[in-house]
Amino acid sequence: MNIALRELWRGRVWRVSACRVVEERGDLLVLWHPEEAVVLRPFDGDGVELRIPGEDAWRLESRPSQHAALGLVRLGGRFSVWHHWRGGRFRNWYVNFERDHVRTPVSLDLVDEKLDLVVEPDGRRRWKDEDELELAARAGYVDAAAVRAEAARVLADPPWPTGWEDFRADPAWPKPELPAGWDEV
Repeated sequence: MNIALRELWRGRVWRVSACRVVEERGDLLVLWHPEEAVVLRPFDGDGVELRIPGEDAWRLESRPSQHAALGLVRLGGRFSVWHHWRGGRFRNWYVNFERDHVRTPVSLDLVDEKLDLVVEPDGRRRWKDEDELELAARAGYVDAAAVRAEAARVLADPPWPTGWEDFRADPAWPKPELPAGWDEV
């Protein structure tokens, strides 16, 4: 089954990815997003990709995914753990800080809190998009202190490895497409 992984802003889709539901059990949703799958991202009138939801008008433009990803999302949690592969090789774990999951028949909607943690297979870690976190906090979109507190909890009790690192998608699976109704909020 295909699903739209959506970030919403002011009653519109801000960003969306086409994913396949691999497993749905209790509060766990496991999503697969292969290389080259559809991702719609926000761009302003000058063709510049927007990073933080704000007052600017935007349009969604399609850009293919640069890597394959398998995400473990715990509904109601404050982060998801994504496994990234490129060319079939495991590259890293990617912890996406997020909140307010809403599961609909065609989508999983969330608020992306902008901060991300990239963890290499050898354990090296680096923060990603700290600048976006600060910009989003100044815009009133996120509470930076709450996001950093959640990040500290994740570092204190790392959710990786997950047991999904050797996952391989069934080669017969078609590339996921956005389901009908993905754009209806």
